[in-house]
Amino acid sequence: MDAAERDATLINEALKKATPDYKVIIEIACTRNSEELLAIKRSYQSLYKHCLEEDVASQTIGDVRKLLVAVISTYKYDGEEFDENVAHSEANILHQLIEKKAFNDDEMIRILSTRSKKQLCATFNIIKDLFGTTINKGLSATPSDEYIGVLRTTVRCINDSQRYLAKVISHALGDLVNEEQALTRVIVTRAEKDLKEIKDVFAKRNNATIHEIVDRKTWGNYKAFLLALLGKE
Repeated sequence: MDAAERDATLINEALKKATPDYKVIIEIACTRNSEELLAIKRSYQSLYKHCLEEDVASQTIGDVRKLLVAVISTYKYDGEEFDENVAHSEANILHQLIEKKAFNDDEMIRILSTRSKKQLCATFNIIKDLFGTTINKGLSATPSDEYIGVLRTTVRCINDSQRYLAKVISHALGDLVNEEQALTRVIVTRAEKDLKEIKDVFAKRNNATIHEIVDRKTWGNYKAFLLALLGKE
């Protein structure tokens, strides 16, 4: 499979689970650029004869559906430019919504689903500068439910995708019985993208390299396969 077909298959498998794996959908939607996401949607339609938005909408409900469909439907600007005034304005909007615990407000979903990654990172930085706390902490202070979990994952993937993916690998290596697929997914899909940067983040956070832990916790052809994709330390 090419990258788009592989991602389309991963999303389809995530949707077919008894409880859909929303984190996989968010991870793919928020760590791929707009052209890559468009290619994924084309591949999905070719493979499954449905559009991706249709299947996500039919397999989800409520606020989770509203956020997921919004995130996968938009074609975002991928450049480096951003508007400082918009960032200030929307930082205030997001802060007010978090203070009111209005996490499913249409404005929050609009901002997170339509703004470019660069624009959103500027907004998140202004939240930290103005209010002395990160958007992640604001969301973490709330009671956990399914929607809040999806919302947090969306913010983390947008704000620092490499840090998020390093955490996915770390969690997977700590629970390979249940999370082997996550380990495989991240290493395979990022091998030709930003795996080196993810490895660097992982090493700083865990005081050990991915190579060392994969070598210790996996075996046989699977270990050889992962180590080959990880490349040199």
